[in-house]
Amino acid sequence: MSWITTLSGKHFNFHDISPDAICIEDIAGALSKICRFTGHIPEFYSVAQHSVHVSYLVPPEFALEALLHDAAEAYCNDLAAPLKQLLPDYQRQIEEVEVVIAAKFGVPFPMSSAVKHADLVMLATERRDLDLDDGTPWPILEGIEPAYFILSPLNPRQSFVLFLQRFADLNRSR
Repeated sequence: MSWITTLSGKHFNFHDISPDAICIEDIAGALSKICRFTGHIPEFYSVAQHSVHVSYLVPPEFALEALLHDAAEAYCNDLAAPLKQLLPDYQRQIEEVEVVIAAKFGVPFPMSSAVKHADLVMLATERRDLDLDDGTPWPILEGIEPAYFILSPLNPRQSFVLFLQRFADLNRSR
């Protein structure tokens, strides 16, 4: 079997990725239930909430791209970055999903430098606010300052609603 059934009941086939199998409610639903840092944090903090924050850290023209920058994880799940680097087949599969999602929602692929930078700002913020800073250097964050706000993790339902509200707001302004 090469497909999964999504929250909305669609079949998402990894061998034949159809844009029709992708919907924003499935993305919001899955990302709101996936915990950042493979769950190794004191309290639940979702990929959906992370994505919403990233969408506010970029200029408006990059906001939808930023909101959707981790959308492929709704179908492929989230893996710790060090593990992702060891799995080239996973990297290829997630890239295939990213390409279809980008085309479906009209955002660029590959990810713009503005979104990549905002994602790192959020990583620095998460490190600071989610008790991940044990003094060990994170080379990827060299020269990156955390955001001006303090994170307050939401539950999955709140993250789901926040993600969909942000998507609706961004689509109204397009």
